[in-house]
Amino acid sequence: MDAGNATGLFLFFAPMYGLPFVSQNNMLVTIVNGIGAAFESIYVIIFLIFAPKKEKHKTLALLIFVLVVFSVVTLVSIFALREKQRNFFCGYASTFFSILMYASPLSVTRMVIKTKSVEYMPFFLSLFAFLCGTSWFVYGLLEKDLFVAVPNGFGCVLGALQLILYGIYYDRERPAEKTPTCESIESELENGKQHQQNPSTTDSPHDEHTQVSG
Repeated sequence: MDAGNATGLFLFFAPMYGLPFVSQNNMLVTIVNGIGAAFESIYVIIFLIFAPKKEKHKTLALLIFVLVVFSVVTLVSIFALREKQRNFFCGYASTFFSILMYASPLSVTRMVIKTKSVEYMPFFLSLFAFLCGTSWFVYGLLEKDLFVAVPNGFGCVLGALQLILYGIYYDRERPAEKTPTCESIESELENGKQHQQNPSTTDSPHDEHTQVSG
């Protein structure tokens, strides 16, 4: 499980910011990110079932950390803060963890530059990260909500960076095709003629046995 999928668990924070008692008229944020968090949870459960023990322990530790932080943020925002303070507190928490989620593929980006290969950076993951970041960035600007616009603007830039790297290093993965030369064609024709003039006359053991028997 790569860092990007693991830190996708931080999607739990985005639906909380959109709840009515935190911010007004942001139910779209809660619905969309709530669905995303549900899918991410299913993915993590499947991974924990089938993963090797070492990776399973690492992901389980991250899951526990996310749930503990999420619980603390939720309890503090509900019982210790008033409406405006709650909005700022949850907004900053959502922004911080959303940026972490978008920044998590940077380790893969470093590997792409180092190996000059996009083998470990799926194209569609990069594409939809860019589209998602761009869409929510525009939405945040239209709604004048910096807690939505800032982290998704960051995601838009990082998604674009991944697509640029994919375009740069994709062609380098494909092996160069050898263009046949006149010498190689003539050599192949000559070998073919020699094969036709000197066919193999080696008898198989079965044929020798048949001739002796006869």
